[in-house]
Amino acid sequence: QVLLVESGGGLVQAGGSLRLSCTASGRTFSAYTMAWFRQVPGKEREFVSEITWRGDSTYYATYYADSVRGRFTISRDNAKNTVSLQMNSLKPEDTAVYYCAASPLASSSRTLHPHEYNYWGQGTQVTVSS
Repeated sequence: QVLLVESGGGLVQAGGSLRLSCTASGRTFSAYTMAWFRQVPGKEREFVSEITWRGDSTYYATYYADSVRGRFTISRDNAKNTVSLQMNSLKPEDTAVYYCAASPLASSSRTLHPHEYNYWGQGTQVTVSS
């Protein structure tokens, strides 16, 4: 069982920055694929970013949705069981509840689908004002 706890959401003006963090329990964190998704009311959960293990403890591949590439950066600190999402140049359309997710699966050819993530955090609200 993996417990995920997010933090760092809040209210920010357009053009500003926020840093989300997700702390995970469990002893095999380094081998998990970690991701961030977001969701607004009435819409499906949307992929934001993924960081996945490539078989080398020093190498993780990262992936981003087109809408956030170049503005958001995902990173992880295995010593602290933490994955972070640095969000810069925020836009009002980035407003959503952001969820951290973990999966023991990994793919070399695609990002994982939401249903392939076993564990989810409770979500943290990000609001970007115009």
